Amino acid sequence: MGNVVTAPTRISELSIRAVPGVGEVVPGTDLGAMVLDALARADLSLQPGDVLVLAQKIVSKAEGRYVDLRDIQPSPRAQDLARITGKDPRLVEVILGESTTVLRARPNVLITRHRLGLVMAQAGVDRSNVAGSELALLLPVDPDRSAAAICAEVQRKLAVTVGVIISDSFGRPWRQGTTNVAIGVAGTSALWDRRGELDRHGRRMEVTQVAWADAAAAAAGLVMGEGAEGTPVILVRGLHAPTAPGVARDLIRPLEEDMFQ
Repeated sequence: MGNVVTAPTRISELSIRAVPGVGEVVPGTDLGAMVLDALARADLSLQPGDVLVLAQKIVSKAEGRYVDLRDIQPSPRAQDLARITGKDPRLVEVILGESTTVLRARPNVLITRHRLGLVMAQAGVDRSNVAGSELALLLPVDPDRSAAAICAEVQRKLAVTVGVIISDSFGRPWRQGTTNVAIGVAGTSALWDRRGELDRHGRRMEVTQVAWADAAAAAAGLVMGEGAEGTPVILVRGLHAPTAPGVARDLIRPLEEDMFQ
């Protein structure tokens, strides 16, 4: 597909730019059409191998992943966790509904394993940049499927092979701050498994796996921003995906390999 290659590749230059003019997203918005319109207005064309990075929030908004907290009746467990964390018990109930496991509960901290396998704060349930003080926004039901649908629409209408990454901001264990990671991937590499290759000294690499889509999402996040920037779509050029297209699920470590529980 396009410039996807099977041999190791090296990036010598990378272009990352915001796509301006992406409007307000509401439930039912055709994100593929919206992105294409924004590209056309900005006189930006896509080239084979380009990757579009979309903020999770606009995907969730388009899919109507809103919850009205006024409709939520917190369970006893949610009330207990709310007392520990200091969070709204209705919000905690929503978080529990999106989670398979509560991993940590501390004042102002609630870390869970999301139903998608993602370990994250509040199961990705967010109230920032969401209109309405009583509304919360959930992650897409299936971000890989969402990315695939947008990717297919763009490729069909432009007849060019591109990738799509849906990104969200994550904290990391033992590290301050957040960085963007890929929660949905289509048309580009997700994980680059380099085990078995030789290093510069002829030693065979045994553990090297590159989180390709996460690295792309993190780079795009520097341009996308986290606040009121209003640039939820980023065009990344020059990635030269090193493997066949993957999905974000490839990046999730199996539970049997969890060494921290």
